[in-house]
Amino acid sequence: MPLTLVQPPDLPSTDSALAVRVAQGDRRALTSLMRRYNQRLYRVARSILRNDADAEEAVQEAFYLAYCAMAKFRGDSSLATWLTRIVVNESTRRLRKNNRLSAWMELSETLEPFDAEFSEGLAEGRPEQPEQAMERQEMRRLIEEKIDELPAGFRTVFVMRAVEELSVEEVANCLDIPAATVRTRYFRARSLLRKLMARDVGAGLGKAFSFAGARCDRIVAAVQARIERAAAPPS
Repeated sequence: MPLTLVQPPDLPSTDSALAVRVAQGDRRALTSLMRRYNQRLYRVARSILRNDADAEEAVQEAFYLAYCAMAKFRGDSSLATWLTRIVVNESTRRLRKNNRLSAWMELSETLEPFDAEFSEGLAEGRPEQPEQAMERQEMRRLIEEKIDELPAGFRTVFVMRAVEELSVEEVANCLDIPAATVRTRYFRARSLLRKLMARDVGAGLGKAFSFAGARCDRIVAAVQARIERAAAPPS
């Protein structure tokens, strides 16, 4: 479900009204929309890419693309579904690109090794996430690990249905597959998880792939900065 956030009093509360404001170039409306759906889109992207950093970048790109195309949104589906489709397409594109790059790296015999100092510097620059209680952390780690082991199609359906609590119809619209396929994949995903974990995975699902405030802030700031750069006159 979307994060519960305080809506600025001078901004509309409905998705459709926010979309109109975004299409008019209202960046505060865009920020409000991003904070409303960042968690959902991140979880969907993460289910496809299975990598936190890649998922963040996919969400940033999806929101930038949505901002650029908002004037074309006609409301044939809900705004949430439209945004989710964009992030699914972007994540799938990145996954294909990553797979091609991995295959090339495996075949290449002339690649230079990574600069160790540079890699360490990047790691040091990443903001540290607040620590959770050990029991919750371990449960989340186990759930995320087992979800990552699911086949790709099952994994995305499971995250959208069980973690984000989207309806069968919403998932079907977002992924452009029949509702019956969603039900079948979700049922099989749960069965596979039971076998993998040998316990009920329901407890703690809401905390899987947690979306801390710092990550939400980074995505909002990155999208706004990109819009600033695009709008700046050429030097």
